[in-house]
Amino acid sequence: MNLPTSNHMSSVAAGIQQDSADTPVVACAECPLRKVGTFSPNGAEEVAFIQTFKRGEITVKAGDLLVREGVNSGEFYTLLRGWAFRYRTISNGNRQILNFLLPGDFIGLQEKLGAHASNGVEVLTDARFCRFPSDRLWDLYRNHPSLSYDITWIAAHEELIVDENLVSVGQRTAAQRIAMLMIHLFKRAESVALKDAAGSVPFPVSQQHMADALGLSLVHTNKTLGKLTRQGYFKVKDGRLTIGKLDSLHALADYFTLPLRGRPLI
Repeated sequence: MNLPTSNHMSSVAAGIQQDSADTPVVACAECPLRKVGTFSPNGAEEVAFIQTFKRGEITVKAGDLLVREGVNSGEFYTLLRGWAFRYRTISNGNRQILNFLLPGDFIGLQEKLGAHASNGVEVLTDARFCRFPSDRLWDLYRNHPSLSYDITWIAAHEELIVDENLVSVGQRTAAQRIAMLMIHLFKRAESVALKDAAGSVPFPVSQQHMADALGLSLVHTNKTLGKLTRQGYFKVKDGRLTIGKLDSLHALADYFTLPLRGRPLI
């Protein structure tokens, strides 16, 4: 098992890379995510509105923060490319990862409009985000009811993910928690066309990230990962995840994957 064990505190750096004037911006109608087939289609009028809603794009380097805890960015984001995660830090410095973010995820609905962020967003890999001003959300609700339904769907889906994580931390064993996370991230990466011909998906998640997400110690995470790997359930090598026994992993995790197809894309 060669999953890295680096501690998160040393990896976090401040700052977002500002695009140069000639950095290309993806037109919403040409968004590569719309061609994947996982996301529900939008009509031409809706896509045109999303284009006017979009403020631009930003690139964030791996280890940097997109959203700082306690700071109001005034924006929503769609993850266009790369991986990230939402987290909350408690007073002793420990961190709880709330969920991992993959391309197509809409970020910022967790906060009340105008409020300071109660959680942060850190980037796992170099990532690209579309930016949307939060003060224009009411325009969407007033003028595009189908898009407002999409926003509601996204919020409900986020709640399902949080519920599943709560079940894991409260009731699942360490092996079940790790099995659930591996299935969930593998399926999500597969759904946005990140699986290669060999059947593996990118996996930039370290053992520390897993421990912070699942409420486990780093030592317990390491031992359990090693045991499940030796039993042939999955393999993590060179930053990629391959599932060896998917049906058996489902049975171990006592977990049924959440619906991924037909998801809205803003």
